[in-house]
Amino acid sequence: MTSSDQQTASPGDAEVPAEHEVPDDLRLAGGFPAATREAWRELVAGVFRKAGREELPEPVEDALRVPVATGVPVAPLYTAEDAGDLPSAVGVPGLAPFVRGARAGTAGGDVPGGWDVRQRHAHPDVAVTKEAVAADLENGVTSLWLELGEGAIPVDALGDVLSGVYLDLAPVSVSGGLAAAEVLLAHVDGRTDLAPGGSLGLDPLGVQAASGQEQDLTGLADVARRAPAGWRTVVVDATVFADAGASVVEELGCSLAAGVAYLRALTDGGLSVDEAFGQLEFRYAASADQFTTIAALRAARRLWDRVGEVSGASPDVRGQRQHAVTSSVMTTKRDPWVNMLRTTVACFAAGVGGADVVTVQPFDAALGLPDAFSRRIARNTQSLLVEEGHLARVLDPAGGSWYVESLTDRLASAAWDWFTEIERAGGMAAALGSGLVRDRIAAAWDARAQRLAHRTDAITGVSEFPNLAEKLPERQPVAAVVRTAGLPRVRAAQEFEELRDRADAAATRPELYLATIGPIARHTARATFAGNLFQAGGVATPSGDGASGFADARTTVTCICGSDRDYAETAAALAAELRAAGATQVWLAGKPSLAVDGVDGYVYAGCDALDVLRAVHEQLGVPS
Repeated sequence: MTSSDQQTASPGDAEVPAEHEVPDDLRLAGGFPAATREAWRELVAGVFRKAGREELPEPVEDALRVPVATGVPVAPLYTAEDAGDLPSAVGVPGLAPFVRGARAGTAGGDVPGGWDVRQRHAHPDVAVTKEAVAADLENGVTSLWLELGEGAIPVDALGDVLSGVYLDLAPVSVSGGLAAAEVLLAHVDGRTDLAPGGSLGLDPLGVQAASGQEQDLTGLADVARRAPAGWRTVVVDATVFADAGASVVEELGCSLAAGVAYLRALTDGGLSVDEAFGQLEFRYAASADQFTTIAALRAARRLWDRVGEVSGASPDVRGQRQHAVTSSVMTTKRDPWVNMLRTTVACFAAGVGGADVVTVQPFDAALGLPDAFSRRIARNTQSLLVEEGHLARVLDPAGGSWYVESLTDRLASAAWDWFTEIERAGGMAAALGSGLVRDRIAAAWDARAQRLAHRTDAITGVSEFPNLAEKLPERQPVAAVVRTAGLPRVRAAQEFEELRDRADAAATRPELYLATIGPIARHTARATFAGNLFQAGGVATPSGDGASGFADARTTVTCICGSDRDYAETAAALAAELRAAGATQVWLAGKPSLAVDGVDGYVYAGCDALDVLRAVHEQLGVPS
C-alpha cells in the first residue's frame, strides 16, 4: 500500500481481528452450563456442612428462610417458578387491580412528578408551629398534617396556625376527631378554591383501638356531605396497629376491616358506594424492611380493589389512596442519628411502593418534639429522593421482580385471611371489643420480640454497636398519653434502651471484666462480640490477659474470651482463678456445648441477649 493509499483508506476497511468479531446471536453466559435450583441447593448444602452443620432441612433453603410477617417468610432465592403468572396478572399502573399503582402516566409516556410530601406538626406552642409550618412550605413540603387536641396543637388555635398558609396551594389534613374536623370545616367554610387532597381525618375505629372506648360511626355520612370537593373525610389509620406491634399482615387485614366498616356507615347514611369509596384515605407504616414495605403497599391496593369489586364500586374509585408514614416502631432513642438511615430507606420503599402521600418522621421523634434541624432533615430526605434521585419518574420499578411479586401475593393472601376472620367475628368494632385484634397483634409482637431479644433482628446503635459515650440531643418531651384499655405502643428498641437507662442512672456505670486467653488473633473476635453484647445493656467492658486485670476492674462479673482450643486447655482453670479473685458470676463467650467447668452461662450468636443482660444487671445490683 502506497502512502497515498494509506491517506485515503477508511477505518472500516481495516481487517477486524477474529477475537473482536461480534456474533449475530449474543448469549449472556453462553459458555457456561445452565444454572439450576438443584445445583444451587448442592452448593448451599456444601457451605452449611463446611460450617459444621450436618442435619439440614429438605429443601435446604428452608434453613435460610426469614419471617417478615405473620405466616409469611421470605426465601433466599426466587425464580420465575415462585412468581408463576403473577406479573401478567397485576395489570398496569392506573388500572385495576392497581397493584402497580393507582396513578398512570400520560399519553405521552410521562409519569407524575412525585408524591405529596406531607409533614406532621403537633407542637403545642402555636408560635413555634406557625414558624415550623412556614419553613416546611417554603422548603419543599407540599401538604400539612396537623395534630390537634390535648398535648398537641390547641383545637381553637387552628385558624391562627393556618393564617399564613395558602390553602389553594397546600392541602391540609388534621387528626383529633370530630372537634378537629369541625374547626377545619369552619375555617374553610365557603371557599371553593381549596387545593385537593385535604382530609378531615376522622377515624373513630382507630380511636377505639387506641383507647379501648367504643365509638359511634353513624354521623360520618353527614360530615362527608359537608367536606370540600376533592377532600377526604375518613382516614383508615393502620399505624395504630403497627405501633402496637402488628406485622404487615395484621396491619393490612385490620385496615381492610376498618375500611369496610366505614363503607357500611357511609352508605347506611345515604351515600352511594362510589361516593363512600371517594371519602376514604388509608395510612400505613413504612419500615426499613424495604421489600416488605413495597410489597405491602402493592398488596393493600390489590385487596382494596377486591373489596370495591365485590361492593359494586366502579373501577374509577377503587384505587386506594395511600399515605405512608415512616414507622415509629423502628425509631430509637439511643444513637438517634441512625434513624436518618432508617427513615431514608422507609421513604424510598414508600415511594417505590406507590404511596400517594409520604410523611418522614424526624430522627429525634422518639426523644420528644422535633427541632428545626430534624424537621429540615425529614423534608430534605424526600426532596433528595424525588428531585435528585428521580425516584418518582418510574412507576412501580419493583414490578415484575419474582421476589416482590411473590411477596406481594403472599402478603395479600395472608391479610385477606385475617380480614375475613375479623368479618366472621362481627366486624372491626366487635373484634376490637372482644380482644380478638389485641390477642392477634400481641402474638405477632411476641414473635418479633423474641427475634429482637436474640438479636436475629439487630438494631444498630442499640442491640448492636452501642456507644456508651454518646451524648443524646435534648428535646422538649411530648405530652404523655396513657393507654389503659386500648392497644399498647411499642418500639423495637425499648427493652434494650430500658436496660441502658438503668445502667446510666446508676451511681457508677456497671462493669464486666473480659478475661482474654491467648494472643489477640485468637481472642479478639469473641472479645469483640461479648463486649458488644454487654455494652448493649449499658455495661462497660474493660479487658485484660486472663485474671491479671480483674483486680483493677470495679466488678465481680467476668466473661472468658478465647478460642475453642484455648478453652479446652485453660478455661476451667481460669474460671477457678477468677472465682478465687472474687468473681461471683463467670460467663464464657461460646456455645453451651463447650461445657466448661466453673462457668455460669454462655454468650453466643443467637443467645437471649436480654436474659443475659438482666442476669448481669441483677448480679451487679443495678437498680431496676
